Amino acid sequence: MTTEPLPHAADKIPIVTASNGQPFMPCDAVLALLRAIAESCRNLADDPDCTLTLTGAAIDIEADALEARAIGHTTETP
Repeated sequence: MTTEPLPHAADKIPIVTASNGQPFMPCDAVLALLRAIAESCRNLADDPDCTLTLTGAAIDIEADALEARAIGHTTETP
C-alpha cells in the first residue's frame, strides 16, 4: 500500500500566467473542467452512499487544489 496522496483532477488543468501577472485558464480547459464535474455528478447519482453534501465537498477539494496552483502562477507586475 502506498502512502502517496491521490492526484487531484485539477492538477491536469493547464494554467498560464497572463501578461498582467494573473493566472489564466484557456476556455477549453474550463469546458473540460465543467464536463468532468457533470460526469462525476452523473456517475454518483445512483450511489446510495453519496450525498450532494459529499459531492460538494469533493468539488471544494478540487477547487482548493486548483486555487493553490493558480496562486503559484501569479506573479508581481512592475
